[in-house]
Amino acid sequence: MLSAETHQPKATVLVIEDSPEVQRYFRFVLELDHYRVEVADNGEEGLQRLRKGCTPGVVLLDMQMPGMDGLQTLQRLRTAYPSLKVIMCSALDDPDLIRQALRMGAQAYLVKPIQHLYLSAALERCLIQPLPERSRQPNASVVAIPFSGLPRPN
Repeated sequence: MLSAETHQPKATVLVIEDSPEVQRYFRFVLELDHYRVEVADNGEEGLQRLRKGCTPGVVLLDMQMPGMDGLQTLQRLRTAYPSLKVIMCSALDDPDLIRQALRMGAQAYLVKPIQHLYLSAALERCLIQPLPERSRQPNASVVAIPFSGLPRPN
């Protein structure tokens, strides 16, 4: 007789993303990996969720959003919640933007579209690593692998 396996959620992930399609994708793959998922449509809504008691292990933060963009949101997150771990997600594969996000305190930067394997690895690494000291923030991890850059199986 097969028994149903029960999994406790690993951690809560707050997804701050304006695209409903990307929100659904993140929710699907994160729940497959047994994370609890909270979603906010923009930076201000994400900050409101945190003020109302959401306590994520990691925030997945979109770079390009209407109103307050990802860097502005990251700055406000760093000010209000300095110990919060943040992974930036963007279709922009710009080295200057990546460096800026890391200098501002992001733990990683993922380039969209993000493959499930890379998202899972970045989250696991982010959750197990201690938050770097402010002086060491520029040395945070970078995972900037565009999906199109992966070899395809024959």
